[in-house]
Amino acid sequence: MIPAAFDYVAPTTVDDAVRALAEAGEDAKVIAGGQSLLPVLRMRLAAPSMLVDLGKVAELRGVREDGDTLVVGAMTTHYDVQRDPLVREHARLLALATNVVADPQVRHRGTFGGSLAHADPAGDLLAPALALDAELVVAGMDGRRTIPAAEFFADFFTTSMRSGEILCEVRVPKKTGWSAHYEKFNRVAQAWSIVAVAAAVLVDDGTITEARVGLTNMAATPVRATAVESALVGQPATAEAITAAAQHAAEGTSPAADGNADAEFRQHLARVLTSRAVSAAVGA
Repeated sequence: MIPAAFDYVAPTTVDDAVRALAEAGEDAKVIAGGQSLLPVLRMRLAAPSMLVDLGKVAELRGVREDGDTLVVGAMTTHYDVQRDPLVREHARLLALATNVVADPQVRHRGTFGGSLAHADPAGDLLAPALALDAELVVAGMDGRRTIPAAEFFADFFTTSMRSGEILCEVRVPKKTGWSAHYEKFNRVAQAWSIVAVAAAVLVDDGTITEARVGLTNMAATPVRATAVESALVGQPATAEAITAAAQHAAEGTSPAADGNADAEFRQHLARVLTSRAVSAAVGA
């Protein structure tokens, strides 16, 4: 199908993009890589009056350090995130999760910020951002504000961004020296996650001293498996200890039932995949 007619603008600064959104009103849409929006437009599930294209806003691209924080521009492509040496060193979990996002074509066009702003609970980057205590910086007519990942994802395909705001960058506390793994379960290659687990673990002399575990597609938003994290800390980095801690993975979750899996199966998967993810991270 052909999308409905719309106006188009490609600003070169964040301020100009915010201004264009404000002038266009609530019917405007932001387009980043377009991997989620364009199919919706072609099926006419959305008919915006204006598209504000962020592709020419250079300040929204790239990865940099800011003290103890890694800053990823919202328009940085998946391809660049998964290959960036700073990401691999200080936020390895992001690189590993990005490796399994869709296919190479999508990773070359899709953007890190676009995936987070789309807020699909089956998306592979939401749980890693949550597990790493990321903060998301958004800009609007009233200036910029910072939203913790735990408050950013509000519901299915819904964030706490206000109308007219643009996601500018994602700030991730460095996890230098941490082990990480992203374990994804899907029926066919390159598909959305039925369930996935993002794990980042710090091991000192054979003992787990810190742990972060995020769950994909186990609720309307990504979920932190805090019971697993608590159970892991202070335990030896062994398969037995990890398996025992992983039994808490489904606590507090509310997975959907659909054609891929029912809620009970998803809770089973959460426990199994959590054990696999943490074990792979620490080499157990």
